[in-house]
Amino acid sequence: MWYDKEGIRWERMPEAELVRRLSLPEGKLDMVLDTDTYNEVDDQFALAYCLRSPERLNVQAVYAAPFFNDRSSGPADGMEKSLAEIVRLLDKMGVPAGGLVHEGSRAFLSDGHTPVDSPAARDLVARAMARSEDDPPLVVAAIGAITNVASAILMEPRITRRIHIVWLGGQPTGYPTASEFNLSQDLHAARTVFDCGAPLTLVPCMGVASHLLTTVEELEACIGGKNALCDALVELFAAYEDDRFAWAKEIWDVSVIGHLIHPEWVPTKLVPSPLLTDDSHWAHDGRRHLIREAYFCHRNPIFRDLFGKIGGKEDGI
Repeated sequence: MWYDKEGIRWERMPEAELVRRLSLPEGKLDMVLDTDTYNEVDDQFALAYCLRSPERLNVQAVYAAPFFNDRSSGPADGMEKSLAEIVRLLDKMGVPAGGLVHEGSRAFLSDGHTPVDSPAARDLVARAMARSEDDPPLVVAAIGAITNVASAILMEPRITRRIHIVWLGGQPTGYPTASEFNLSQDLHAARTVFDCGAPLTLVPCMGVASHLLTTVEELEACIGGKNALCDALVELFAAYEDDRFAWAKEIWDVSVIGHLIHPEWVPTKLVPSPLLTDDSHWAHDGRRHLIREAYFCHRNPIFRDLFGKIGGKEDGI
């Protein structure tokens, strides 16, 4: 047992067991996707990539995550817009939303002890607790503020032995700052995930997910006109920037899905779980439990796989 910064007592897994659990199993992965889909244009690609990869990913649920920036009036509005965007994309793919999509948190955590109740957090607890500790983990692919996931952990800490979190958040742990949109929106939630001892793979943004650059011209050449989904994604991407001369855009969130499909496409190393300061900087203690941290993205095989899958037939799921 040990105490984190917030004074919560977490059960520490033996290191050998944790290291074993930090490797994704072979074969098909049961997973849930936690996504702030309306925030940008990358979540839509990640959602489509998941659902077009049934040979590796069994997507059991999709959770709408909160966000707050100039595309929303607050976290509740951001979550609601993300929920609607998830449903819109599923409709383009011919996938029923009923039973698959769950409303997420309407607020960020107010402290490090109190979960935000939501259908998404409750669904994650139920799905995780339906598994035994000896089963392969439920993979929690998180590509937004990690409020829903942290809330589930605070509701039922025993799920930490039944899940493996793969989160796009923050910057590399050797970077001058940890500050990044997903992480900085909800520091309490981020600390919960770093402190609780659950198997965690961190995919940082700069220098890692930032490799996943594409252009309107590339998208039009590779997926334009293939199907309704592809046309919707190209249109969404093209609308993001008016001046596209010498312009490329990161599809950040695809990094997490690429790692799940082929871990070697987004290679990782074992590092002590970092501490997160109140001003979004990293602090370090070598005695902390281990996590995996991605240090690179192999862009070309990820995009080749993504474009090939989403550019397939309408009924290719």
